[in-house]
This record gives sequence, structure tokens and C-alpha cells, in this order.
Amino acid sequence: MLLSLAILLPISFGGLALTYLFAFERPLLWRVSAGCVIGTVVCGTAALVLGCLAGLSAGTATASVLVALAPAVVFAINENQKALIGDWRRAKGRLQGSDSARVWRFFYYAFFLVLFIAFFSRAMYETPQGIYTGGSQNLGDLPFHLGTITGFTDGANFPPDNPSFAGARFSYPFVADLATAVFAKLGASIADAIFVQDVAWAFALLVILGRFVLDLTGDRAASFFGPPLLFFSGGLGFVTFFSDFFAQPRGLFEFLAHLPTDYTIGERFRWGNAMVVMFITQRSILLGLPLALIVLDRLWTVFTAETRSRGGEEVSETAPITSVDIGLLGCGLLAGLLPLVHLHSLAVLFVVCVFLVFIRPDRVRDWLTFGAGVALVAVPELLWSLSGTANEAGKFFDWHFGWDKGEQNFVWFWLTNTGILIPVLAFGGWLIYSIPPREVRDAAVHKKHSAHKKHPSSLIRHPSFLLRFYLPFAFLFLLCNAAKLAPWEWDNIKVLVYWFVGSIPFAAFALSWLWRKGRSFAVMAMIGLFILTFSGALDVWRTASRQINYQVFDKDAVAVAETIKKQTRPQALFLNAPTYNTPIALTGRRSLMRYTGHLSSHGIDYGGRESDLKEMYLGGPRALQLMQQYGIEYVLVGPEERSKLSANEAYFNRYSAVAVSGQYKVYSVR
Repeated sequence: MLLSLAILLPISFGGLALTYLFAFERPLLWRVSAGCVIGTVVCGTAALVLGCLAGLSAGTATASVLVALAPAVVFAINENQKALIGDWRRAKGRLQGSDSARVWRFFYYAFFLVLFIAFFSRAMYETPQGIYTGGSQNLGDLPFHLGTITGFTDGANFPPDNPSFAGARFSYPFVADLATAVFAKLGASIADAIFVQDVAWAFALLVILGRFVLDLTGDRAASFFGPPLLFFSGGLGFVTFFSDFFAQPRGLFEFLAHLPTDYTIGERFRWGNAMVVMFITQRSILLGLPLALIVLDRLWTVFTAETRSRGGEEVSETAPITSVDIGLLGCGLLAGLLPLVHLHSLAVLFVVCVFLVFIRPDRVRDWLTFGAGVALVAVPELLWSLSGTANEAGKFFDWHFGWDKGEQNFVWFWLTNTGILIPVLAFGGWLIYSIPPREVRDAAVHKKHSAHKKHPSSLIRHPSFLLRFYLPFAFLFLLCNAAKLAPWEWDNIKVLVYWFVGSIPFAAFALSWLWRKGRSFAVMAMIGLFILTFSGALDVWRTASRQINYQVFDKDAVAVAETIKKQTRPQALFLNAPTYNTPIALTGRRSLMRYTGHLSSHGIDYGGRESDLKEMYLGGPRALQLMQQYGIEYVLVGPEERSKLSANEAYFNRYSAVAVSGQYKVYSVR
């Protein structure tokens, strides 16, 4: 674990240095958090380029880290050095003393850090019995990510071929997993690298989201209310919790220690807590979301900028009076890296920018500058990732009403899944638009004294800015309820989460306003926060308290995988059952096909290949012909192949076995 931390530090410092080129008047904690995210993305992208040129080795992994660290040269400029030293001194000043605000901030961040450590330690852990996960929704996703990571570390998978569907371009956003592979190549264990990165990215998201809420609302208290709404997101599942509790004899604490189910995801509830259904399972969004928020925050400053003129030419007040805002261009270059980090985040930024162009056409130079930066990186990445892919574009859009509501009433579905979020969101929007200007100024003055300097908030000048900035997020909600944007409609959540994040400033502002209005209103704020977060908190607690222990790979699967890595070439092609936890995922070797659930959700038509796979396992007359046609080199026969495919072991026994462990055998068929 210490090695993973040691690798993360230079990566984060390089990313921190980049923030001084496009982000102004940001505290050091924000810069460190943004630096962790940006540095990881740069490191992973560099590893892709270097891996395609020379493979992933300890040398190229080191070079990738050095590329991520390289932006630190900006501190050779005296002005940037002074800015860093000033940020460091202010950060130390915020830690000194023992007033209530400092104590509150310390315990706030300490609480979430401890929570993230406890929660993400359950993403993957190893025992003598095998590899396990403590995430209720991570049983299928963990093997997928391990297959991706080991493909880079042990399978020489450059340029990346789809390890689950050999012969096709790997179009899944893989930079998060490639960054993990870099850590592994430098000596860290995969489990430690996943843990350290997940904790770091989650904490970065906490800080970046809090700042996003502060910049949009100008309300410091709202910036602390906001992140819990995301990390403990959920609906009215706590009603079922109380029903379950009163229907059994155990005490409250004993029941909490043995929760029978999740309360935000299941047959009735489909929204799912963000930590449980996304951040522990979909590592790409855990890296992509904070990066997108960094970009959205920068776009907000441009969107709310007043216009001043020089020589009759309109110029944004947020940038130097030059023909091109270099900082905004650089921010666009960062956004352009999103296709291989989290493609849905790039799509969201596109929608947001379209709205901003129409709402503020006077900022057209800024929008074009940002768009040029995005296009310079994103277009080549998109062209590269989409060439040779097996994903069928036609499966990624279809009209479909109500997202994943099934037979439920639309309004009732969203009420039960998000609780009172939408009413609180509406109340916050009304407050922002209608509260007396004096009350807003008073909140700003209170914030000024707590922060030692006034936070520049366009909301205080123009409340309508935030309402207009919200329009693209509201559109995303409507779009995701009118159509499915992926073969599996539930995957719309990858876009819906941005509607949720865009709604958080309004809900957080409403809670903050109630909190400041007096004791009775503060009680209302706490009740509202409880309703909005208790169901999600239950699910997060269920994972963090180690109540879930799912075996993903047994010890024989781990052992046979190790033998395979020793006895076969890195890019060998395997025939195995299309199950989520095939041992081949631990080897880095390619499979003819793996879990059909993943393939279908990625828009891959696997029907013909699956039929051929079944015929090969039956050992019929065409088995040898099909194996030669696909170029199969090794065949795995294990419990899944026997039970689900009726593997003809008498047929395969004619071939030599290159790996045997327990019920697993690997035959060389070349």
C-alpha cells in the first residue's frame, strides 16, 4: 500500500501544477484533489501511448509517471512558485487554531476519509480461499476490471484488444484500469493499487464537488451539505428497512450489523446508491466524474463572466485580454481526454456546451476556444477507439419511456427512488430566484468572515445564471426518461448521475437556507437531510462494515491462472465458458468470449460466436475446424464448462494438459 501511495504522490503533484494554468483562486486542498485526478488521467493516457510503442514494462510505467510529473516545470516560473507558496501558507493557516469552523472542517473530511477507506477496502480482497469482494453489486464488475488490468500487465494487450471478445477493438474507457496496471508494473499489488486509487479519487470527488456547489451557490454551508447528497444518495428504501426491523426480534444495533439486503437497489428501487452501484463497480466514472466537474466549474466561471471591452472588443473578465484564453484551451485539452476515461462524461459536456452557446452567444470566442481544445484530443481518441470495434452503434439509442421504472407509475417511481430530492430541488430553485437580495448579501458577508475573504459568486449578482446553467442538466433528465442511451436501459444512470449532480447545488442551498433560519427550521433541514441520505447510508454501511463477502475466484481458479501465465504466451487465445468469473480474467490472456451480460451491455452481437463456442465444447465433428478458424490455442475445462456447456472431456483428453488445479484443466489444442 505504501508503494501505491508513493507512486500516486508525483502523479498528483504534476496534476496539481497543471491547475495553476487554468484554475484561479482555488485552495490548496482543491488543487491537490484536482491534481490527483488530472495526474492519473495524464499518466494513464501516457501509458497507452508508450505501451503501444514499446509495451508496458517497469520502464514504460516509470516513464508514464514522469510524464504525469512533467507539468511541475511550471513552478520554474517565479509567479507560479509564489502562488504555490501562498496557497501552502493559507492552507496551514486554515489548520491553525481551534475555532468551531476549523474543528468542523477537520471532522468533516476525516469522517469521509475513514469512510472511503473502510468502503473501498471491500472492492477486492484476497484470502487463502481466493479473491473476494464486499460490494453487493461488484460480483460481475470486479472480474471485468481485473481482466482489463491483467491484460495490460500480463497480456501485452497493446494496442488494446477487447479481452472479452477477441479480435475487436477495446472501446470501453480503460484509462482508470490502465493507471492501475502502471502501479502494478512498478511493484504494487493490484488489490492495493485499486484500493489506494479508489480512495484518492473518491476523496478528490468530495472536495471538487464541494467547491462546485460553493462556486454555483456562493454558500459555504451548502458546499458541505452537497457531497453527502451524492455519496449517500438513495430514495425511500429506509421505509422498507424499518418494516424489516420491526418484523424480526433482534435489537437495532444487531439488526444494523446483519442487514439482509440493499435498500437503494433491487426490484423496487433502481436508482441505487452512487457508492454501491457506481463508484465501487464502475471505476471509470469514479475517475471521470471529478474530471468533468473540474471542467464544468471552469465553464461556469466563463458562463457567469461579465463583459468588459478593450478597443471596442468584448472580452471575458475571467481571462487576460488576449485573443485566446490559454487556460480555457488547456481545460478543453483535459476534457478531450475523456473518451478513454469515461465517454458518457464527454457526452454530457457536449450537451452542456450546446446549451451554453445558445444561452450566452456573446461568449462565442470562449466556447470556440474550449471546443478547439476538446476536439484536438477527443476526435483522434474517438476515431481510434471506434475503428475496428464490435459495438453496434444502432443499439445505443431507442425510444424508451421512464428509464427503468418497469410497470411502476412514473411519478411514484421517481419519488420512491430519489425521495424528496425533486421537491427540495424545486424549493432551492425558488429560493435562489426569489429570496431578498439583502438576505443573499448577509449570507455572503457571513461567508466572508468564515473564509477570511469574499468568495466571488455570480449567483449573488445574478440569481438567474444558476437557473439557466441548470437547463442542460434538466434536459438530460428528460432525455434519459424518453430514450435509452445504451443497449441496457439501466445504463442511462451514467448520464442521469449528472442530472443528479447538477441538482445538488439547489438541494444543498435549500438545506443551508433552512439551517440558517433558526432552530425549528434547522430541525427541518436535518430531517430533510435524513430522508435524502438514510437509505444510501444503510447500503454504504452494509458494505463498509464487512457484512458482504462474495467469493469471485476460488483458490483453484487463482492457482490455475498463475500456471497459465507461466505456461502460455501473453497474447494466447483461450476458449472458456462465457461466465463473469472465468479464471482467464486473472491471466491477461484473451478469450474468444466472456460474460454475455457485459457483451450485450456494450452493444456487441455475440450470438454467432456463442453458438460456435457451444459446438466446440461438445467436441462434435466441426469442433476442430472451428477452433482452427478462430485461432483457439487453449481450452479451459472447469466447473462452469462442465455444468453449463456439457464439455466433452473425453474429446479434449486427446490434447495435452498444460495447467491443472482442482477442477480446472487447460488443454493445448494447437
